[in-house]
Amino acid sequence: MRFVVKKFGGTSVGNIDRILDVAKKVAAARRCGEKVVVVVSAMAGDTDRLVKLGMQVSENPDEREFDLLLSTGEMVSSALLAIALNDMGYAAESFTGRQVGILTDSVHTKARIRKIDGERIFRALDLGKIAVVAGFQGINEREDMTTLGRGGSDTTAVALAAALSADVCEIYTDVDGVYTADPNLVPDARRLRKISYDEMLEMASLGAKVLQTRSVEVAKVYQVPVLVKSTFQEGEGTLVTREDAELEKVVVSGLTLDKNQARITVVGVPDRPGLAAKIFGRVSDAHIVVDMIVQNVSEQELTDISFTVARGDGKKAFALVQEVLPEIGAHDVKLDAKIAKVSIIGAGMRSHSGIATSMFAALARDNINILMISTSEIKISCVIDEKYGELAVRTLHDAFGLGNPRDDELAAR
Repeated sequence: MRFVVKKFGGTSVGNIDRILDVAKKVAAARRCGEKVVVVVSAMAGDTDRLVKLGMQVSENPDEREFDLLLSTGEMVSSALLAIALNDMGYAAESFTGRQVGILTDSVHTKARIRKIDGERIFRALDLGKIAVVAGFQGINEREDMTTLGRGGSDTTAVALAAALSADVCEIYTDVDGVYTADPNLVPDARRLRKISYDEMLEMASLGAKVLQTRSVEVAKVYQVPVLVKSTFQEGEGTLVTREDAELEKVVVSGLTLDKNQARITVVGVPDRPGLAAKIFGRVSDAHIVVDMIVQNVSEQELTDISFTVARGDGKKAFALVQEVLPEIGAHDVKLDAKIAKVSIIGAGMRSHSGIATSMFAALARDNINILMISTSEIKISCVIDEKYGELAVRTLHDAFGLGNPRDDELAAR
């Protein structure tokens, strides 16, 4: 019997009619003999509504209480789906993160999963039931409710698939797979038949909204096959899997645009050991993730250090660096929230030269200035002015021929 974890996002369960449609899909899988665990997000808009309620009560709500508030959205959708399945004659039981033993650390609003018990899910499955799990949530060692951050239901689903040894984790969303670029920006963007964990991890971390970054990390570590499909239309979707020779042939698989960026520049930092550690130590202690870092060549024993963070963390990081300025003897700190990051990703970059040159030349042809550059084995990212973001995506998509079918896809048709 095939064992599948199916995750349905907020738009998939956005209202009662859609919840009933999801119940029909799950019931159809059960009729085909699949053993099914379902993970659901909150109904579309519910999390935003709960956030607004919390902020109306307090501009700085206690994070423990905030987590408890936000976790209720997934409880509603999981209970409704279980009610629908039972009404259709398919035995189902809904569970909270606590009830299935999802233990996390104690970092409220962005907790990380430490382990999953899963005993109650196995008991339900042994009784022939469909287990419906509220995503996005767990408990810490004090049994306080925690949440996993935006998109955390993806991580719940993949982590459950790993802990329960499922055959595959299917992520159902409002798009029918992973594309070479955002189809809303690039009309001829193509759906990829499959993509490696590393490529998907880069795309997720660089702004692609299909999967949460941490869910891909878990999938890679535990080698969980992840199939991204549409809730609303039939199709093969995109398989996120281990890298193979077929994937290595493709130089650039896709590109992303991330407008959720802010750049902080610390001006006039004395060129002495240990000062950078003080700057970034203060930022990391606040659980703010730093992305790109650039340090200028020292002149007159002074240097400038620039780094990027998520735009929502920009003001907080700026304030933290301001506090440390007197301690390190720097002159000033500046915040620029009108930037974007455009990135190209491909496993084939490991074995092909000249990719960076092609990227920089393509941007130069459209007079797009590069503010910062970051590279890894399989990606190149450039920070640019936000106003040029969409133009850069279309320019690079054309420059690398991503709108044209690849030989491997033609052969597969």
